[in-house]
Formats: sequence, C-alpha cells, structure tokens
Amino acid sequence: MFANFIPTFVLFLREGLEASMIVSILLTSLRQLKLTRHNKAVWIGVVLAIICAFGIAILLKTVSDLFSPDFLNIFKTITYFVAVVIITWMTFWVQHHSRTLKQELTTQASMASSGFALGLLAFSTVGREGIETAIFTLAFAFQADTLALLGGALLGVLVAIALGVLIYRFGYRLNYRIFFRVMGILLLIMASGLFSNFLLGLQDAGWINFGTDLVWDASNIEWLSESKSVLGSLLHIFVGYTDMTTVLQLVGFIIYLCVTAGCFWWATRAYKPASKIEPSGEAQPTVNSGS
Repeated sequence: MFANFIPTFVLFLREGLEASMIVSILLTSLRQLKLTRHNKAVWIGVVLAIICAFGIAILLKTVSDLFSPDFLNIFKTITYFVAVVIITWMTFWVQHHSRTLKQELTTQASMASSGFALGLLAFSTVGREGIETAIFTLAFAFQADTLALLGGALLGVLVAIALGVLIYRFGYRLNYRIFFRVMGILLLIMASGLFSNFLLGLQDAGWINFGTDLVWDASNIEWLSESKSVLGSLLHIFVGYTDMTTVLQLVGFIIYLCVTAGCFWWATRAYKPASKIEPSGEAQPTVNSGS
C-alpha cells in the first residue's frame, strides 16, 4: 500500500502546489490593488473548482465500474492514452507559460470588475488543474487500490497547501525552477509507464500483433511480482512495470521517456529565473519555475 500511493502523492503535490501558487498570486494581487474585500469571492471560486474536480473524478470512476470486463479493458487502454497526452501536454505547457503566468494573472485580476469575475477567474484557473488531475488520476485508479490512491492524493494536497501558506504568509521562497524541473521529470517517467500500459492494452485487445515476445517473465519471482511485492508494486505504479513485459512495452517506454524527458530537460536547462522583491520589501510568490 505504501508503494501504491507514491505516484499520486507526487502528482497531487505538483498540481496542488501550482494551484496554491495561483491562489497566492490572486490574493497578493488583490492586496496590492486594495481589493481584499473580494478575497471571499476568490475562495468561493477555489472551493467550487475543487468540488467540480472531485465530482468529475467520482463520475468517471463510477461509470468505469459499470463496464463489462471486455469493454473495461478497452476503456482502460483509452484512459492510459488520454492520461499520457494530458500529463505530457501539461508539463510542457506549464514550462512554456510559467514565466509569464504571474503577470497574466495579475493583469486579469486588475481588469476584473467585480467579485463574481474574480471568483470565476479563480474557478477557471484552479478548476483546469483539478479536472486534468482527475482525468489522469483515473489511470492510476486502475493500478492501485482506492485507499492507497486517496492516501497519496490527500497527503500531496496537504503538503502543497502547507507550502502555499508559507509562500503567501511568510514570504517563504522555494526554488521553483529546481522543484518543478524535478517534478516534471518524475511526471514524464510516470507518463512513460502509462504509455507502456497503453501499448500492452493494445496488444491484449489484439490491435497490435508485433513486439509480443517477452523480454522477461518474473511472474514466479515473488519479490518482483507486481501484485505480491512492494518493489514490484512500486515499479508497476511508477514506471508501468509488469512481471511479464513484452518487447513493445519496453521499447515504447524507453523511446517515450528519452524523447519527452530529453526535450523537457533541454527546454529548462538554460533558464535562470530572476529573484524579485517588491518595493515594499515583501517576497512575492512567483511561478518562474522554468518547468
């Protein structure tokens, strides 16, 4: 169980911290604009976004439980592919937009004419993160038990909230570039594992008939079993390991990881974020992460 919640912990920590920083930026902007009377509207938008994300996650899981075994395998395969696309797109999108996200949010907050508009801004920005997380959390739900999934998600969110509070209240400065760079690589590793599971699903469905030879068969080795050992379970959840791995799975994992992680590392290696202090002397939250 401990091994199973690690991937969701990483995922929710990363997404939760980004959402926390969005809220911190909005609240800081309102404080600077002397519009703190609208803080309540921002929090209402955040709460509604979280409720909406949880509702979508529950709906997706409930619907998937209604499928027949054969159709469920197809649904799992499609879910793995969608999760891979979302994780990869999200990682690179954030890397591209993170340098200007604070300025964009500050501008939008200053242009908002009412509490409703600010609440809608908070709902849309935080809700986007929540819905994306809900979709590819479903992919992890097919690989881990529900209790482990919820435990990792809850712990990740709590740590992210704690960091967000430190950022906003005490001017705590985290090296976002390193944090999001490491988290981005970890997410791309998990995306490569999901891509490997996607390829296995295509093979099991008979849609792909090549690369089906086994690279290894560790099903009889207890400490490498994906269902009976901590190590096997951790590798299965985190990198898509199976104790009976096909050639296509292994090749797909290696190629996907090398291409995406290599591009991500290259895109972030040269960026050096500037540390800015506002004239008031307060350290302001920044998302210049280069992630």
